[in-house]
Amino acid sequence: MKKFKKFFYSQKAAPWVFVLPFILSFAIFWIYPLFSAFKMSFESIKPGQIEWVGISNYTKLLRDSAFHIALKNSATYMIGTLLLLIPFPMLFAVLMDSRLVKAKGLWKAILYIPALTSVVISGTLFRLMFSEYSTGQMNVLMELLGKAPVAWLKNGTTGMIALLILACWRWTGVNMLYFVSGLKGIDGALYESADIDGANSWQKFRYVTLPLLKPTSIYVLTISVYAGLAMFLESFMLWNGNSSPKNIGLTIVGYLYKRGIERNQMGYAAAVGVVLLVIALIINFVQLILNGTFKKEER
Repeated sequence: MKKFKKFFYSQKAAPWVFVLPFILSFAIFWIYPLFSAFKMSFESIKPGQIEWVGISNYTKLLRDSAFHIALKNSATYMIGTLLLLIPFPMLFAVLMDSRLVKAKGLWKAILYIPALTSVVISGTLFRLMFSEYSTGQMNVLMELLGKAPVAWLKNGTTGMIALLILACWRWTGVNMLYFVSGLKGIDGALYESADIDGANSWQKFRYVTLPLLKPTSIYVLTISVYAGLAMFLESFMLWNGNSSPKNIGLTIVGYLYKRGIERNQMGYAAAVGVVLLVIALIINFVQLILNGTFKKEER
């Protein structure tokens, strides 16, 4: 064993010795499940019986109104999170990096703590906050404003607002730290040069900070697209299951769960998963092209 370790950590060890574990992990935990799900999407899987059905699962999806609702809900949630969880965390990061904010470590901790909270706990708390009863915190606030209680989770618009507030509460601190890390990589001499040229705060943000934060912004945008489309547990906990009124809280992953786990239709659920993967890949591929990620840098 000692001889093997000595060989493994020596310079004589072939490169494949170090690369092989990563290749195996990638193949076992990503390639194999991906191809298995793709194969399952063309099958009808029942206990002890597997039948090849071709593209019937996909044609059925085209006529499935519940899937269309889930797709619309996930797309709306994704767009909402992109509009809220990129500019505001970026603004908070710029404030944290400036001299205007004191006790920066404390504020970072306060904003990051919600991300450490279990989704089960946070979803349950927000379900109680947005309760239709007058004792719910949001309806208490409505009463203070002289408004009647609102059935927040029984209406599509207010239900989506509740979901987005939950998302902002949980992920603002995480995205802020991504942007803070990006700001640390910007050379302070650039801001000094901008000061010498007479640039104000907005001009420095527009012409120095934003362009140099582009790699971080693209990364946050990419993971936010996937996170928005793949959201499930927040909705599941907010509506205490997959049975929201008129499917106003149903998401693509929630529909996958309903078909695959609750109804034991694994082939159809696999088709839903493949469609979700394709949609996420297309959106991210397009935005990466538009952002110039694949362009060669000019020397």
